[in-house]
Amino acid sequence: MTPYSLFFCLLMTVSTGIAQEITGEQLLNKAIEYHDPNGNWGSFQGTLQVTMTTPDEKQRISDIEIDLPGQIFQLEFDQEGDRISQRVEKGKCLLALNGSSSISNEAVEKHRLTCERAKLMKDYYTYLYGLPMKLKNPGTMISPKVERKEFKGKEYLVLKASYDETIGKDTWYFYFDPKTYAMEVYQFFHDEAKNDGEYILLSDEENASGIKMPKTRAWYYNKDDKYLGTDVLTKTSSL
Repeated sequence: MTPYSLFFCLLMTVSTGIAQEITGEQLLNKAIEYHDPNGNWGSFQGTLQVTMTTPDEKQRISDIEIDLPGQIFQLEFDQEGDRISQRVEKGKCLLALNGSSSISNEAVEKHRLTCERAKLMKDYYTYLYGLPMKLKNPGTMISPKVERKEFKGKEYLVLKASYDETIGKDTWYFYFDPKTYAMEVYQFFHDEAKNDGEYILLSDEENASGIKMPKTRAWYYNKDDKYLGTDVLTKTSSL
């Protein structure tokens, strides 16, 4: 064996061993320690302002209130000249259009102003901004095997998560910096064999009540790398 081939074998052994030395649960704990070192997510009470930009569409600014102890979620944004408000409080849904709860059927259809939609948005925002802490939720199945993968020119420790069918059927992968354990990419598939779904590149961070949240998320299709849009956490405050 030549010195070069010996070096390559040793390098591969070390590279593989690093991923094998840590379990999925251990990696998740280290990532949570990085993003939420004081365990603040469970008592989070704050507001987030998210600016979304998509190709060929007007920029949209969403004002979000999340009060986990109070079981309150509220989302407000402007759409086609109207102010939309969706609030879920202790399971009860409150909808408003331009400050009024009296909404015509035409407006309901136009803006998709339904309680089902409001609860969907609640789950969406609390999941994505609650990561990686939300991976501790019941019904989340963390693979014990951690893989080391290269993605967009950088090497990551990759955690696989699947869910109880009552929660969701997608398969998710979370990419963490191998030194800091910062979450820098996540990716999901509806059917991995078809390479469907999307990946999301995370950049910069915003401190929200002691939690390191991703500031910028850029969305792409898995199948062709088509750019879908970017949302930026432009403002945060405590309640």
